[in-house]
Amino acid sequence: MSAVVVNWPFKVVQGGAADKPPSTPSLKARAISLLAQREYSRQELTDKLAEQDVSPEELALALAQLEAKGLVDDARVVETLVNRRAGKLGGMRLRQELQAKGVSPDLVAQAMTDLKGSELARARAVWQKKFGQLASSSTERNKQARFLASRGFSGEVVKQVVAGLVDDEL
Repeated sequence: MSAVVVNWPFKVVQGGAADKPPSTPSLKARAISLLAQREYSRQELTDKLAEQDVSPEELALALAQLEAKGLVDDARVVETLVNRRAGKLGGMRLRQELQAKGVSPDLVAQAMTDLKGSELARARAVWQKKFGQLASSSTERNKQARFLASRGFSGEVVKQVVAGLVDDEL
């Protein structure tokens, strides 16, 4: 390869920046890079960053600084997940996902309380999109019930939706 490429607006020289050793980003820079992609709970960030060689004290300090600046916020993680997934999932499944993210039990309980009133309507919307009509056989009813249960809707809500009960009939 020649050192200079003709018919190119820039002069290309062998060597250069590629010869420098890559610099390792700081712990805070790695955390910010992760947070730029999506919201992470404090526990998730701890787990991801602890995989690398870093002391627990340094990790706790960095996360505390990011939390003080508002970059790490478990309440925002809960809000984001609920807004994104509540239209497709029931309360039990959302609770499971929030607990898996390491969110505090108080925040999870508050989110579940807020969602409790809309679970039947959300289940009906999911059922309507998937099936659209009442089951004509017990096999089909069981299939619909299993589908809604796998999405995390409670047994009582699943029974009401699969039976085709409306709020007036309750």
